[in-house]
Amino acid sequence: MNVRRSAAALATVVTVLAAAPAVAAGPSPAPSTAIPAGLYGTADPTYDGVWRQSLALLAQDAVGVEPAEKAVAWLVGQQCADGAFAAFRADPAKACDAKVMVDTNSTAAAVQALASDGRGDSAVAKAVTWLKSVQNRDGGWGYSPGGASDANSTSVVIGALTEAGVPVPNLRKDGASPYDALRKLALPCDGGADAGAFAYQPDKKGSLAANADATAAAVLGLSGESLTGSRQDTADAPASCEKSGDDPLRVADNGAAWLARAMAKTGHLTTALPGAAPQPDYGNTADAIVALSSLGLHEQAAKPLRWLETHSTSWAARSGPAAYAQLVFVATTAKGADVHDFGGQDLVALLDATGPTPRATDEPRSSGADEKSASDDNGGSLNVTWTIVGALLLVAIVAAVLIARSRKRGRRT
Repeated sequence: MNVRRSAAALATVVTVLAAAPAVAAGPSPAPSTAIPAGLYGTADPTYDGVWRQSLALLAQDAVGVEPAEKAVAWLVGQQCADGAFAAFRADPAKACDAKVMVDTNSTAAAVQALASDGRGDSAVAKAVTWLKSVQNRDGGWGYSPGGASDANSTSVVIGALTEAGVPVPNLRKDGASPYDALRKLALPCDGGADAGAFAYQPDKKGSLAANADATAAAVLGLSGESLTGSRQDTADAPASCEKSGDDPLRVADNGAAWLARAMAKTGHLTTALPGAAPQPDYGNTADAIVALSSLGLHEQAAKPLRWLETHSTSWAARSGPAAYAQLVFVATTAKGADVHDFGGQDLVALLDATGPTPRATDEPRSSGADEKSASDDNGGSLNVTWTIVGALLLVAIVAAVLIARSRKRGRRT
């Protein structure tokens, strides 16, 4: 995943890298901004405060944890009066002005988190209104209001609107829907090794280059999924690239096929910065697993899942709450994963420890572990039954002994 950055300070990098679902920012050794009460993580929140908070709340909701009131209140308090969110506002009591750089990604992530939590309905309504107001004429969204549409921003906004109950296919600008914007960023099936992948944006010549981050995001967006994804029944066949027409799910399946091919050999995606050797891309690998699992492509997600379970420990510890949240999304969507034993880690406990003590913990909606088979369930029921029978027999034996002793004492007198 890509680290959140200020659009003004790093506009060039943002064009290529900043997008959702994007970042687990690494902790800074000495944050230049004080960490507010209620915020998850200890890293400087300047570029990812709202993002990481939103992911943390989404992940807790996915496993039945009710976040602390102050955690939700902090996120609501970051909203500007017009409904938009910036990456972070150090002084939320100060009204937003033209210098506050609001963005669609932070806003959409906050909508997803607050809609899921249910304690920020008013904030969600205002944010949805703002997101609709900055939709581009091609049907999509850019990172900044008015910026050219990109796959990541469009996808995270689709997830937000879906979570808020907005019928996305009907949301059109000049006749174009958000799905139309994503389809324009998909590489055709005759595109060789990159067939089916998505570009972040067209380059200056209008050409499309495959981008793993954009592809994982677009697969979720075209499937109408939020950042959390959702576990689906196993697909009838592996993903493959086929002519899609106007079917969003077919286009999503094409993107999933590219992701599966990209991870087939090593079990992970890679990233390479200029002048550096390629490195495993933990965050995008996690997103890719969620995307595949949300289409029921569990067999194609199996190898990457095992790789991530084995190798993600130090990455998540370095990266903080957003990374733990990404792993929770993996564990709650991927078949064979367990959120309480992910590579030997209890992801729920680790995520909870990065923020304020949760308000309550309910029965998890899904731990991510596979449901037990009927025979396992019956076996569990039998174990409980025999435990009860054993306890009753023990009580009967003790009672019989006491009665016998009482009778003996009676005979002695």
